[in-house]
Amino acid sequence: MDRIPEHIAIIMDGNGRWARKRNLPRVMGHREGVKTADLVIEACARLGVKALTMYTFSTENWKRPQEEISALMDLLEKSIFENSRKLNENNIKFNVIGRPERFTPSLRKALEDLIMETSSNTGMTLSLALNYGGRREILDAAKAFSAEILKGKDPETFEEGDFARFLYTRDLPEVDLMIRTSGEMRVSNFLLWQIAYAEIYVTDTLWPDFRQPELMKAIKEYSARERRFGA
Repeated sequence: MDRIPEHIAIIMDGNGRWARKRNLPRVMGHREGVKTADLVIEACARLGVKALTMYTFSTENWKRPQEEISALMDLLEKSIFENSRKLNENNIKFNVIGRPERFTPSLRKALEDLIMETSSNTGMTLSLALNYGGRREILDAAKAFSAEILKGKDPETFEEGDFARFLYTRDLPEVDLMIRTSGEMRVSNFLLWQIAYAEIYVTDTLWPDFRQPELMKAIKEYSARERRFGA
């Protein structure tokens, strides 16, 4: 492969369908999805990817049954505790984008502790999008942007990069490759600003089955594409 994307964003879709195909409860699909996430994170770090952003829980996911939401939160908290050592061993910096303040105090503390524990790592930045919505992110950025104008700054002097400083992803490079599993052809309110010129790769593979060979296929196709950025 000639080019490795600096920033990969993944919409991890298909856990429920994976479980349904096997006559298993949906939570089993989510548990298998966590295993896949661990493998993909390690593979991206080894390949030299600078940033990996994973769509973990959207603002719309609160509409799911409460039992499933509780199971997802428990899985997330357990995964954080189990993987802190692994992230440090792989020199991965942990990050959260979205509005995690809606989560339980114990989950918020686990997230904050992991951010602190990995803050000095210099390798790949792993961002989990939690209680995240692309439109909400742009709205939050617009509010902060407006505050700058109210301070007396001339809005005509602002460029796109100035606005991007107010996004949740302000410290990350632009998304180069967005991967969506399970074959759905939509971006689902994910990183709407950041994927303006991203290459999009959609696979029918359900997320629990998306292991390292599938990741390599996506990156290989990305490497073969000619990126024009609108030119």
